[in-house]
Amino acid sequence: MTPPSVSVRLQKAPVGSRWALVGLLSVLVLVLVPKPLRANAQDVKVEGQAIAGTANVAGTVLELNGTGVRQVAWFKGYVAALYLRDRASTPEQVLAMAGPKRVQLRMLYDVPAKELSKAVHKGVLRNSSDVLKPKLLAPLAAFEEQINAVEKVRKGDVVDIDHDGAGAMVLSVNGAVRGDPLAGADLFPALLRAFVGERPYDDRMKAGLLGQPS
Repeated sequence: MTPPSVSVRLQKAPVGSRWALVGLLSVLVLVLVPKPLRANAQDVKVEGQAIAGTANVAGTVLELNGTGVRQVAWFKGYVAALYLRDRASTPEQVLAMAGPKRVQLRMLYDVPAKELSKAVHKGVLRNSSDVLKPKLLAPLAAFEEQINAVEKVRKGDVVDIDHDGAGAMVLSVNGAVRGDPLAGADLFPALLRAFVGERPYDDRMKAGLLGQPS
């Protein structure tokens, strides 16, 4: 939408009014001009995978917060990327931040989908309190069904787990949505804790996702 034009005749206004009008114009510029992306919002390459510096989730441009590799001994399973509206360097900041978010997995190995869903199940529950666990069982089971329906994730596949900022979570594989959005405000934060919480899948991956040296 084209911003409304503003016509100001400073030469006929008193000095005090001129400064008031200049201030008004400054405010209009801040409101009407889109916020530029951070200079460091750029693509990166990890384990041969090209990770985009930005992502669009629910109409909001998110920026890459960090990346990490899920590794057990010599085996590297996937590259994880975390996208947020603003920079976060602690789990508390990630979990408290409002708005859409994305966790992206770029597979480095062929894996049966059931193995991935088992890992999700274990990671979510071991990072959730006993009070929260009963609330998670139904949405977690529905999410696991969506993952299992994929049957197999292959090397090079891109798995996106998005939260729209309003309580719905969406699973996509290679850009194709899998199943209906999952409602509920508890599941996505629980999933985030599996990546950056007290008992994460991988400590080095957690550090990378938080933008810290890993």
